[in-house]
Amino acid sequence: MRMEFLQRSFWAATRQDLDCFVVDNNGFILISERPQEVGRFLGEVDGALVTQLLSMGVFNQVTMYDYQAMCRPPTHHHSASQPLASPISALLSATRWLMNELLLLLLEWRAWGSWRGDHRAEAKTVFHHSHKHKKQDLLQPCDTAYPVFVHQTALREANGTVECRACQKAFVMQQVPSSNLLLLVTDRTCDCSTFPPVLREAEEVKYNASIKCDRMRSQKLRRRPDACHAFHPEENAQDCGGASDTSASLRLLLLPLWAWVLPPQLLR
Repeated sequence: MRMEFLQRSFWAATRQDLDCFVVDNNGFILISERPQEVGRFLGEVDGALVTQLLSMGVFNQVTMYDYQAMCRPPTHHHSASQPLASPISALLSATRWLMNELLLLLLEWRAWGSWRGDHRAEAKTVFHHSHKHKKQDLLQPCDTAYPVFVHQTALREANGTVECRACQKAFVMQQVPSSNLLLLVTDRTCDCSTFPPVLREAEEVKYNASIKCDRMRSQKLRRRPDACHAFHPEENAQDCGGASDTSASLRLLLLPLWAWVLPPQLLR
């Protein structure tokens, strides 16, 4: 079943004065009336609904860690009046500024001067490469923590209301049978924009000097599952696979031979 046909059938069966979503077990939107919301986390679109689902235990928040992240180093802001306290510091700062300006002027002259086209392109490439490399150097390896929301499979359906400022927003949640999808229907007329969105932003983990050395030792080693789940009782094995039964076509095998034997005039 194609995604477009599923969306058309879904909107034909739902009322247009309601907000309807189909999300997966981690809260990411698969079907929405607004195409720009597909693929986004539901908490970014409707923070009030996700907040209520978390309080009811429909979703559980789990903290995950990324040990291969890249973060920006902390910036140290110094007072602008500090270099003026010493005449030597002011002179060094002025000299450094003048040298930087002369260097930029030289690079611009090499890139846009009266040189030939290949020299100008080479100088421009070197300038952009050094500028891009300088931007990439602003990142450094770090560890980050980010929230992940997981549906509790014991709760297959739920309903309730969200208390907003001037109205109550009713909603219904129903799990799609034999899948990890959830159908969510909410009241579109009630404005709950006062609720902040529920975001999945990653935050850098700060380690103490004593914990940093023991961080790798505390990680759990990955292991294989205890049992192999190669099939599902509700799955029809005849609907998938079958690649081993594919045989080569005799006509396709003889096609290069015909192209080599036939005269070139017939192939034009």
